[in-house]
Amino acid sequence: MSLTGSIVVYVIIWWIVFFSFLPIGIKHDNRKFTEDIRGADPGSPKNPNIGKKFIYTTILTSVLFIGIYYMVNSEFLNLRSFFN
Repeated sequence: MSLTGSIVVYVIIWWIVFFSFLPIGIKHDNRKFTEDIRGADPGSPKNPNIGKKFIYTTILTSVLFIGIYYMVNSEFLNLRSFFN
């Protein structure tokens, strides 16, 4: 796997895992607004914990990528052989 291909695969896996982690642990503020507060969405989460999710995503993506990288380099996961 080339360097460019490795970077592309890592970034794609990272974003898929990140969007999968986003809804985990979300708590909404269920109160109704009695006055017009601009810039505050009533459906927004109290504390989305983006920092934790970023770190967990990076760790899980690294583990997944290392597994995929070794499978591709050991010819266990060779997509070219499926199409020949």
